[in-house]
Amino acid sequence: MNLNQFLMDLQFNIDRANQQNWEPNWEDAPLTYKLYKGLPVVPLSGEVPLSLAENKTPARPGIEEIGHFLWYIYGITQVSESFFSDDADPAHTYRRHAPSGGGLYPNELYVYLKIDDLPEGIYHFDPAHHRLALLRAGNFDSYIAAALGDRCDISSCFGTVFISTMFWKNFFKYNNFSYRLQGLDAGVLMGQLLATAKRFGFASGVYFQYLDSAINHLLGLCEKEESVYSIIPLSVETTNWSANGTASHKNITSEELKRELKPLEFKSHERSKKVLEFPKLITLNEAAKMGSTESINRLCNQPSEVKGNRQITLPRTESLPFDLAEVSKKRSSPEMDFVLSRVSQQQLADLLKESMAAFSYRNDLDDIYCSHESRVSIYGCFYNIEGIPHGAYYYNHAEHTLKEIQQGDHRLRLQTGLSIDNVNLQQVPLCLHVAGNKDFFREELGYRGYRILQMEAGMLVQNLLLTASALGLGGHPLLGFDAGKADELYRMIGKTSLIQIPIGSYRPRAWLKGSLHS
Repeated sequence: MNLNQFLMDLQFNIDRANQQNWEPNWEDAPLTYKLYKGLPVVPLSGEVPLSLAENKTPARPGIEEIGHFLWYIYGITQVSESFFSDDADPAHTYRRHAPSGGGLYPNELYVYLKIDDLPEGIYHFDPAHHRLALLRAGNFDSYIAAALGDRCDISSCFGTVFISTMFWKNFFKYNNFSYRLQGLDAGVLMGQLLATAKRFGFASGVYFQYLDSAINHLLGLCEKEESVYSIIPLSVETTNWSANGTASHKNITSEELKRELKPLEFKSHERSKKVLEFPKLITLNEAAKMGSTESINRLCNQPSEVKGNRQITLPRTESLPFDLAEVSKKRSSPEMDFVLSRVSQQQLADLLKESMAAFSYRNDLDDIYCSHESRVSIYGCFYNIEGIPHGAYYYNHAEHTLKEIQQGDHRLRLQTGLSIDNVNLQQVPLCLHVAGNKDFFREELGYRGYRILQMEAGMLVQNLLLTASALGLGGHPLLGFDAGKADELYRMIGKTSLIQIPIGSYRPRAWLKGSLHS
């Protein structure tokens, strides 16, 4: 298996990446959530706060607040019933605040908690029952810190979140293309987590680099089925966030660390009677793993080279106030429900500035001695925007300007690049593309760079969707588009379009829906 070619096929030739004649067996589909059997459980309160308009004062949380926090990140918040034709049966959807490709939610949340009214230990968040399942009791500060290369003072953190991916949960539908989706889905979930953490007064930082097998061993995961993609410590105290500092001088390996803990074996419910093999996903996951802390690296981001003509300075913006609970609740993926409307320059400025500002977050990749330019950036094709000629543009966040790349109405060109016509781009004023390094930082980060870049793209996508919702607009992330056409349109150098997000006004969808909280 040529891994480099496979990753390029995932980006530019999906048909070649997937197995031929792949048809999902919907009758044997897996559940969208993991269910453990026979473990001690802790019910969480369903009486969640209905407003998250202000950031709370930092304070050590109790079990009730942890339940609210997890529900706003990844709880099942709504059930809806849609009718697509008079003859078809209704389609039922269980919605969460973080969107997912095909509504399949391949990610899982695990939390290491040290709070007063709960035994210390590792828990799995069960969104189906809104409860915690205890996987491993005890204090694991030193173990987690060692797996992170001693770059975070875990002892001062009340909790640590682990976001994993279960490969089968969306492989059954998307085949090998699910590898690309899984990173993006994880990133969208991380974006929702970071936004929610701010509202709850929790300090956070994202660690993309750690000893994979040691962390999977801690959680009791079978690596041929599931693997952790990111680790996010949470604190309300002064914490040594040395993500950019020097790792421990002592090189630690996963195999050495794993000897400190006994292996765990769990029983979980698998609805699928036949789970197919996904060898390419396993091979890539193995290739992306870090076996020792000496592999930890940092990135020095170079300024983007953008070929363009004139620049347009966007209106000044203030921080956009919005209620995260309300915005998350009304977030919509309109598909064929977009309705063309005029967008003001101020709305566009607020959307771009707020989304990129929210993307500034503590992580273990940015080199403190280099430019902090983001690894992902925003390009867009605009139509019917007040005072801005129709055309393709690059958004310069540092200067809050648009660089004009090509004038013209490019909606039809983008429409012909869709693999499925599930969105009418003639009704969309904003078609954004999140772009990143075309080589997926393979030289600096190896095969781990691909999934990291997908996660960061997903984080920015969630910021865009939340901000669009706050502005009364809807957004529908798309991966079924021709990335090569988009790259050519923007005349990209060394970058590629990772995901496409049409954004605009929309008509209400015909569906029945109800909230799932007290």
